[in-house]
This record gives sequence, C-alpha cells and structure tokens, in this order.
Amino acid sequence: MSSSLINGHHPESPLSTSNIAVSQGIASSSTSDSNVAISVRHLAKCYTIYHEERQQSLLRATADRVKNPLKRRQQEDFWALKGVSFDVAQGEVVGIIGRNGAGKSTLLKLLSRITEPTSGEAVLHGRVGSLLEVGTGFHPELTGRENVYLNGAVLGMARSEIDRQFDAIVDFSGTEKFLDTPVKRYSSGMYVRLAFAVAAHLNPEILIVDEVLAVADGDFQKKCLGKMKDVAAAGRTVLFVSHAMNSVLQLCSRCIYMKNGAVHSDGPAPQVVETYINDGVENICERTWNQENAPGDEVMRLLAVRTRSAVDGRVTGDFNLSDPVVVEMEFQVIGPDIEVSPVFHVFDSHNVCMFANPNTENNAWFGRRYAPGKYRAHCVIPANLFNDGIYRVTPILVRDSNVVLARVPDATQFELHDDGAGRGNYTGPMMGVLRPLLKWDFEQISGGGAV
Repeated sequence: MSSSLINGHHPESPLSTSNIAVSQGIASSSTSDSNVAISVRHLAKCYTIYHEERQQSLLRATADRVKNPLKRRQQEDFWALKGVSFDVAQGEVVGIIGRNGAGKSTLLKLLSRITEPTSGEAVLHGRVGSLLEVGTGFHPELTGRENVYLNGAVLGMARSEIDRQFDAIVDFSGTEKFLDTPVKRYSSGMYVRLAFAVAAHLNPEILIVDEVLAVADGDFQKKCLGKMKDVAAAGRTVLFVSHAMNSVLQLCSRCIYMKNGAVHSDGPAPQVVETYINDGVENICERTWNQENAPGDEVMRLLAVRTRSAVDGRVTGDFNLSDPVVVEMEFQVIGPDIEVSPVFHVFDSHNVCMFANPNTENNAWFGRRYAPGKYRAHCVIPANLFNDGIYRVTPILVRDSNVVLARVPDATQFELHDDGAGRGNYTGPMMGVLRPLLKWDFEQISGGGAV
C-alpha cells in the first residue's frame, strides 16, 4: 500500500504548534500504527487577503494603480485551518461537519493534495479517490470516456484495471448516451454522477467526498450513500462532508465537528451531530410579543408561546422522559367573527417533524368563530413518547382551516432528559426518535414445568 506525505511550514504561524520542522522521519514515527489510514498532525493553512482602498469607479482605480505602481496594498493573514490533528483508521467512515467557513473543504483539499499546507503534516496510506467540487479532476475538452481513463491513470491504475471497472462506472452514472461527448457540455448533475462513479469504482483505499453530492437528484444521492456503505464494508476508508445530518448519521460511525478552522468535537456520530446542531442555540422555553410587533395581521396576532410543567405549572424547558409537556399559546383576535385554528409543529434536533397537532378534538372550540379578545390554548404531549433530546416548537395560527396568518419557526424549545424510564437493566443507547412505554402481554403456548 502506498503512502503520501503532505507537509508545510509558515514562519509566522500564530499557533502554539508554530515553527514545526516537518520531516519524513517525524511523519513515519507519528504513523507507526499500521491500522492508521490517515494521520493529521498540527495541520494549518493560511491565505493572504489583499484589500484595495475603495474607489469611486473602475477608471479611477486603474488610473491610481498606473500613477502609483509601487503603492502597497493592505493585506491580512486568514487562517482557514489552525493546528488540526486527528487519526482515521483503515475502514473507518468519518463525517466532517460544521458551518460554512469552518475549514471543512480546506481540510479535504489538503488531504487530496490539491493545495499545500502552511504548516503541519498529513500522511495518507493508500490510493485516494476524491470528489470535492464540480469540475475537479475532469478535463472539460475530453469526453466522458476519456476522462474515466485519465482519472484512473492519475490514480495509478493500469488500463486493464480500468477496463474491468468501466461498465460498472457507466451503469452507475447513467451517462452511457453521453460517454463520447466532451464533459464541458454536461449538466452539473451529469458531471457529478460520472465523477462520483469514477471516484467510487476505481478502487481507492481512501474515498473523500464533499458536499458536491447536493447537486445531484435525491435518487442518485441515495444511490451514492449506498455505494459509500459498500466501499466502507469492503474495508476502505471514507471521509464524508455534508450538511445533511441524516445522511451523516446513516453513513458515519464517527464525526469530526470543525469550527473556526479547528476541531471542536471528535467522537461517535450521534453525540457530535447533537453538539453541532445545538451549538450556540439558546434554550428558550417562552416567547412573548407586544401586540404592535406580534406575528399576524390586522385580524389576529400571536402573543405568546411557552412550555410548562404539567405538575406545578412552571414555565420551563427541562423535562424528564416520564414527564408530560404542556405546550401553550396565547393569541389576540382583533377582527369580528374569525374562525381560528391554533396549531403546533414539533421538530427534533435533526429538523425532522415529529408531528403536526391542530385543534380538531375539542368540540367546544374547533371550527368556532371567535369574538374579539385574548385567548389561551394549550395541549399536552404525553409522557414516555419521545426519546431523550432537544425538541423545537413552531406555533401556527390558521384562519378558515387553510389560511396561515402567523407562523414562527422554532419559537421555543424543550429538552427531555433520560430518567431511566423503560430501561430496566439495559444501560446502552436507546435507538430511535420515539421511546414509548408499550404494554407487553405474555402467554406460554407449549412446554411446562417449573424453572
């Protein structure tokens, strides 16, 4: 299996690991574990950003540059990566997550040898197949067929190896009709389908995939996830960047959460995804508005939404699994004779809608026309229904059954804590978004005798 070293040095690095002397000796000693596919140590990347003084026009800016050719532009250093270190074992599937600008794509470009680091090192053991952005790795003037063979040659594959995989690549990508067309005429979706098929089928020991799959249609995205699972099952290593947390959780057993160019969290995927989703989110269990700025219109406005304890009525956002949760809404009816329907949508931390709950069961109020005034409505989420985690509430006011007058996404949230309900002696993680306590009945249908 081959090994590649990426290293660099920047004399003015502000990091605690600055002025690192990187050498082959250090790289080999730091990756002595034969089970390690990727070893990253103190990896940093600095870009120099130049600033021009603001000009009133392009003509004036050009004239100023001609008159003052030696005039220095203002510049600053931007550290896209700041001392990133981690190891990835052979056969491991790792998700790289984070907000835009966190350094995810920069990290993958360094690992794919598209660009060089400023300091630190990365050692990769094995052939790398990467799909980072539409256009990477393909020559626009060459046909799809020619680009398949070109990519295989770049990966170090013999023509006979590419021949064996060629039909599978074409079948997977669905681009058979366009194989002999220059790829510059492909749509972005066609381009991604062929590029992913090449990256996944040419037997790389390490497969690196960025958010580029979002360009493809939903069916092909599912197909790609299935292929990446197959690659992982064959013992190859996968790095997967995505903003789709459900896809990350399906595919990855481990996640690295990047924030501001550094590793914020690294661990089991469910815990790291939860950390990422809730990072910086304020725990709001009550929202209120003045009538002047309240969501709504001239006939009805939303005044408040909150969660309460069903036991003592406290406004709170912290509950145990065995606690019922009261969700409450206040609204003002301004116009006369208005038919109102209050609705709650509840979402989990992965933005999956758990349910939509309109008022349809209270015969005294459902379908009723309201006189002007203030009203309060509440419903109760039963205990032992959801799994532990954070849930967000979106209140909605609907008029005449189908006209939305007010909707405030994620207005409040509440958290359910694991108090052991339904666990018995089991101490591991409880799977699923629901965790109801269901009644079990038993009967013996054969055999007998005391145990």
